[in-house]
Amino acid sequence: MPIKKSELYSSIWQSCDELRGGMDASQYKDYVLVLLFIKYISDKYSGGAFEPIKIPKGASFKDMVALKGKSDIGDKINTQIIGPLGKANNLSDMPDFNSEKLGSGKEKVERLGNLISIFQNPALDFSGNRAEGDDLLGDAYEYLMRHFATESGKSKGQFYTPAEVSRVIAQVIGIGEAKTTASTTVYDPTCGSGSLLLKVADEARTKVTLYGQEKDVATSSLARMNMILHDNPEALIENGNTLADPKFKEKEALKAFDYVVANPPFSDKRWSTGVDTEKDPFGRFETFGVPPGKQGDYAYLLHIVRSLKKNGKGACILPHGVLFRGNAEAEIRKNLVKHGYVKGIIGLPANLFYGTGIPACIIVLDKEEAPARKGIFMIDASAGYLKDGNKNRLRARDIHKIVDVFKNLQEVPKYARMVSLAEIEKNEFNLNLPRYIDSQEAEDLQDIEGHLRGGIPARDVDALSSYWKICPGLRKTLFKENRPGYVDLSVEKSAIKSAIFDHPEFSAFIQKMNSHFQTWKEKNTAHLKKLKSGFHPKELIASLSEELLSHYEGQPLIDPYSVYQHLMDYWSETMQDDGYMISADGWTAQTQRVLVKDKSGKEKDKGWVCDLIPKELVVHRFFAKERETISTMESEAEGLAAQIQELEEEQTGEDGAFSELEKVNRASVAARLKEIAGEADSKEEIQALETWTKLNTQEAELRRKIKELETELDDLAYKKYPKLTESEVKTLVVEDKWMAALDAQVHGEMDRISQTLTQRVKELAERYTTTLPEITKTVADLEKKVSAHLAKMGFAWN
Repeated sequence: MPIKKSELYSSIWQSCDELRGGMDASQYKDYVLVLLFIKYISDKYSGGAFEPIKIPKGASFKDMVALKGKSDIGDKINTQIIGPLGKANNLSDMPDFNSEKLGSGKEKVERLGNLISIFQNPALDFSGNRAEGDDLLGDAYEYLMRHFATESGKSKGQFYTPAEVSRVIAQVIGIGEAKTTASTTVYDPTCGSGSLLLKVADEARTKVTLYGQEKDVATSSLARMNMILHDNPEALIENGNTLADPKFKEKEALKAFDYVVANPPFSDKRWSTGVDTEKDPFGRFETFGVPPGKQGDYAYLLHIVRSLKKNGKGACILPHGVLFRGNAEAEIRKNLVKHGYVKGIIGLPANLFYGTGIPACIIVLDKEEAPARKGIFMIDASAGYLKDGNKNRLRARDIHKIVDVFKNLQEVPKYARMVSLAEIEKNEFNLNLPRYIDSQEAEDLQDIEGHLRGGIPARDVDALSSYWKICPGLRKTLFKENRPGYVDLSVEKSAIKSAIFDHPEFSAFIQKMNSHFQTWKEKNTAHLKKLKSGFHPKELIASLSEELLSHYEGQPLIDPYSVYQHLMDYWSETMQDDGYMISADGWTAQTQRVLVKDKSGKEKDKGWVCDLIPKELVVHRFFAKERETISTMESEAEGLAAQIQELEEEQTGEDGAFSELEKVNRASVAARLKEIAGEADSKEEIQALETWTKLNTQEAELRRKIKELETELDDLAYKKYPKLTESEVKTLVVEDKWMAALDAQVHGEMDRISQTLTQRVKELAERYTTTLPEITKTVADLEKKVSAHLAKMGFAWN
């Protein structure tokens, strides 16, 4: 059985447990990623005569395994494995496996042995992708990089650009729609571990040529390994300071690329070190101006501009300050805008990046259409994110919305608009997004007259027009006229929810939306059941999600991106692993025994599981009567338990039957009955104790039978799995598991719509229920009562 993606991630993450405590995440990440790299290239490239990666004799993962337990394992890994591999593949500054950070003596030997053992898992065989085009190892590497960045702290997580931001950039630069070839070039001048560069490559329709430069030696080695793990071994990654010593040149000029993307260090205060700002040999500052010495943001942006071909396109992540800071940066900004190079600006949420919590933006560049550019398309996406631990993260829906709006240049109130160059010039080339897009939510205004005289302002009811368009009669049911401009609630506040849910127009709307989902469900149920082993899970979710989003486009009240997010979340949590299992093994349901070692090291059988088809689905479809019988008996047992609890509560007082018992259990009750047997004045106590004993016996016997039946049912289900036909497996997985889960989530979205209306109507009703004069009278009445009480107590009160 192939390893699930989630299991792969967690098993590799376990390797970090061997290293935690002795060093920071920014250090131990190097050891884990190098081991992952060696295991991957050993599985994929060993024995090939013309492979792009060279594995010297004696330097494979198998040779590393042979070193386990040897006292000099750390030194041998360095000299026999790491050294030859690095030299053969231009990988420098590899981690020291003989470092004291790993411990000393026996501790180091055991730690390195345990670390290697984790990667010996037979399921971690990367000799061939399970589904061509679905990058299992690349995804695992991405998973590790995110976690390392999270753990590395504020100043050490800059080697990684969040994958979600990288996906936005990869799509808005338009490489996915372009006619690309192997000669198409993509460059990242501050490539870090290469995650952004690879996301752009993934978006291209064909293989493209990748170039990257990274200042940090160790991180540039990570980037080279990342390229290999993502099946891009031909990528050219250089080490060095891009601004002072750019490695990619044509004669004495900077090499020009089709696409350039970057996430440079924010506001680099040492950017000019080694750079001749007055006579830059590459002409980066001569047209636009020299950035200030302590703010390097525009230095990187101008390097990108100079590195683009005359029809080149690019994008750069920069702090928001570049949009409005003055002096030298204002002059550079004005010149860039006048040249027409800035196609768009996308404002991102704060706290997305691992090196800083400040908000950033994406500057989208386009030289091809620069001469005809009449404006800059701006998006304020700062409000669309999910809180994820101590960081924020773009959800799939946020990414999709940004890309959709940007590609279509779609004007969306409070979110996006095309801003003319004339308007920008009037604002002195200040590009701060709030000047052009008011993304603030409208204030919920209090109506003074409503508070004084009562009545709900009609304008607040009018603001719910999206509901009244669908259910015009519902408004008349909920509200009645008070006076011009004001209405009253027509139903009791406690009945608002039922008035909405039970209204025929609203019921018809819900039914229509249920049918709408049913149409998509039936179509895609048939499609999913036709999947064959070897299909590409990533292609499946791409087409499935796009179709669902399109299916809900234009539907009233419901946000199509919300429905889309439900599918993407379910894919990530469950459906992705299922897809990879089906792709690898076809429509087969394999069970596994759960074996757990006790403290003595002995394995205990804890039952069985089936990841693809959970036991409850098989029980529900094939053994419903048996399950119903058990459920009925469980209800009876719970009823008996309730009677026992009620009896104990009645008889635990000083005069109760259980007052003499330290604990109420079978032994103590039996002992007490024996003690008071035959006593005439103990009849009530004896009766209570005998009743308890009878109920307890009945409950125990019932629970014994339940356990027997559950064991029998478990055995029936276990024996059913090998007999399941392919058709039955498809029905269980597609209908009972996938579609049932999605159906419930989409229904939940409809519940949210109705609850939002209910809450708002209730809020308005409560806000204006009591008028100010009534409140004043109440206060006055209370004041009189207080004064009267004080007078009786001998206190004068005016």
